Amino acid sequence: MHCDTVFTRQYHREPDGIAFCPYRICPIGAHSDHNFGKITGLALDRGIHIAYSVKHNGVIELTSMNFPKRAQWHVNAVPGRQNDWADYLRGATASLARRYPLRMGLCGVIEGTLPIGGLSSSAAVIIAFLSALCKVNGIRLSEREMIMTAQWAETDYVGVAVGKLDQSCEVYCRKDHLLYLDTLDDSYELIPQHPSMKPYEIAILFSGVERSLVGSRFNMRVDEAKAAAYALKAYAGMEYGGFGETVLRDVPREVFCQYGARLPENWRKRAEHWYGEFERVQQGAEAWRRGDLETYGRLSFESGKSSIECWETGSEELKTLYEIMLRTDGIYGGRFSGAGFKGCCMALIDPAFRESIQEKVTEAYLRVFPKLEGRFSVHFCHSADGVALEGER
Repeated sequence: MHCDTVFTRQYHREPDGIAFCPYRICPIGAHSDHNFGKITGLALDRGIHIAYSVKHNGVIELTSMNFPKRAQWHVNAVPGRQNDWADYLRGATASLARRYPLRMGLCGVIEGTLPIGGLSSSAAVIIAFLSALCKVNGIRLSEREMIMTAQWAETDYVGVAVGKLDQSCEVYCRKDHLLYLDTLDDSYELIPQHPSMKPYEIAILFSGVERSLVGSRFNMRVDEAKAAAYALKAYAGMEYGGFGETVLRDVPREVFCQYGARLPENWRKRAEHWYGEFERVQQGAEAWRRGDLETYGRLSFESGKSSIECWETGSEELKTLYEIMLRTDGIYGGRFSGAGFKGCCMALIDPAFRESIQEKVTEAYLRVFPKLEGRFSVHFCHSADGVALEGER
């Protein structure tokens, strides 16, 4: 049953519209945007749909097909965090209201087309919701406005120290193109799929264990990377200001090579991942440009290894999936997707191996985690366009 059907049953009328935002993957560039690194990304042909209609009294009324309980608030009286699934959308309302006057609310039913965890579902639901809320209020956001409005909802309202990776992929991406983005100045390139590139699909391997970034170790990892930057600046005699404004992008790799050994081990590891990922992204973009999917995939595997060993994230389930992917024929490369605290892995695969990959990975994974049978799942996707904003395309 889809969100429009549920909406009609719930409200006894057809929805005014259906907003959609795709999920995203970041094969190379993970855990670097918060320190102004570079990323590569693809939007998927799966995502968040919201069937909605306008409410002239300014009330927001939302139901999720993935979570219990209906959520309600007014566009001009957004409450504080309630620690439930709707916090991201309360934050989105508050974020949009900071920029534009809001009069109209909406009622809506939210549907996610893949299991939750690791595909930036939080950013996708925020952007889909903002698209609907803008539509009913006659607001047209630019692509950059959408990204910044959505990011504020997560960082300032929900309290997760995310960068702009998720939102940028979900807005800028185009089908059959790789997004190559510098989060320092938001400059980006859409690198087309080379005519000689081998065919590929995107496999999403859902571990069967969901997670939330709020309360996870995500924010601590970001602080450790910033602490490394702050200390490196001090060791090198560089000027530095407030801790919150300090990022590794300000510190040349040569400074890390000279003073990195002085850092506490955890800080050194976070910096090692960031610098390594910066270089992998640049190499990966050039590999994609020349149609070298094998090299791009290998770099994605290396990104996953660094995330496990240096960024030190990844649940036991995701680490197991990663190791299985390394030894499975037909997988060009991959890593866990998102922050790595449960969720899913993504892989770039040869479509000719689709059935054998599903069979072999499922068998090997459930041999280790038999209790997750019925919850573990494999999904095959393609690249897709980012969200379509009114007046932008």
